[in-house]
Amino acid sequence: MHRTLVPLLALLLLVPAAASAKPNKHVCGAEPAGAARCHARVVTDAKGNPAVTPAPNGYGPADLQSAYSLPSSSAGGGKVFAIVDAYDAPTAEADLGTYRSAYGLPACTTANGCFRKVNQSGGTAPPRANGGWAQEISLDLDMASAVCPNCKILLVEANSNQFTDLAAAEDTAARLGASVISNSYGGNEFSQETSTAYNGHFNHPGIPITVSSGDAGYGVEFPAASQYVTAVGGTSLTRSGSAFSERAWSGAGSGCSAYVGKPTWQHDSGCARRTVADVSAVADPNTGVAVYDSYKYRGAAGWMVFGGTSASAPIVAGVYALGGGTAPSSPYNHSSALHDVTSGSNGSCSVAYLCTAGPGFDGPTGLGTPNTAAAFS
Repeated sequence: MHRTLVPLLALLLLVPAAASAKPNKHVCGAEPAGAARCHARVVTDAKGNPAVTPAPNGYGPADLQSAYSLPSSSAGGGKVFAIVDAYDAPTAEADLGTYRSAYGLPACTTANGCFRKVNQSGGTAPPRANGGWAQEISLDLDMASAVCPNCKILLVEANSNQFTDLAAAEDTAARLGASVISNSYGGNEFSQETSTAYNGHFNHPGIPITVSSGDAGYGVEFPAASQYVTAVGGTSLTRSGSAFSERAWSGAGSGCSAYVGKPTWQHDSGCARRTVADVSAVADPNTGVAVYDSYKYRGAAGWMVFGGTSASAPIVAGVYALGGGTAPSSPYNHSSALHDVTSGSNGSCSVAYLCTAGPGFDGPTGLGTPNTAAAFS
């Protein structure tokens, strides 16, 4: 394969992720129209509770950096990695510190100017806490750290998971100097999504914005359908010895938007409108990532294994920060610098490539996964 493992941290801290089936579930419930669901999935124990381990038990920074051949140790300085989520994670900064310390990453705190947490208006008074979204926030913060440890991190917490609140948080992230913005949530498409009241808030030229494509299989969600964002699908990332391989994850969202027109940089012939996804990264909980969260929710606090396109969206946002790209068209202009994922499916559909991976562009994995940061430059 095109990737080799940097083994030291994996040997010291990790139990290798396996491809065998593991029970897992959504951390956020289904939502009505006008609201978004976070796309994190957590591996569970025999009782259906999040499985907590005393040490990391999933892919960590060394694995992700090696799997995607990333210049994480040398790039990303001066970049502001913004994360938009709903509700408050009271232990976010402390949990981030635990994760980064465990993997030998430099401290990222409010005191040293690396970490900043604000509400959707940019103030310091947090919204109410929510356990499911707190786990989502931990996943996002940890993936930002894993891929771009030299980035500063800006966490913007919306008052709720209503699209109107998340849209306000998106604008605040851009206003406060974000270099990249990651969004790990979505909801069913709706006819008003193309209006400036919704889609317009994701239009921030010069700032790459990533959005998870979904974690329930074939089907399109908003804001992944926006032409202003990079829609990020998901893969199963399997390690064999020192090599990695990938296939489309069955839970990744994909398809043809019902409302958003075709972007000028997208040229697939089986969808007359916006096709999801653009690119992808690991999202399968069966080959999941290690995350630390201490805000006790459903009896769980500590090290857990997560997946969902909630993992792949911040991973790709981090690669944008490393590469310096500024537009969703960047991967389309450098597709040869991606790893093409050619197997796996997320369901059945009338236009095969929209739900089944194959050579070149496809719905579940888009153009492919990072192979260095060159496609995001």
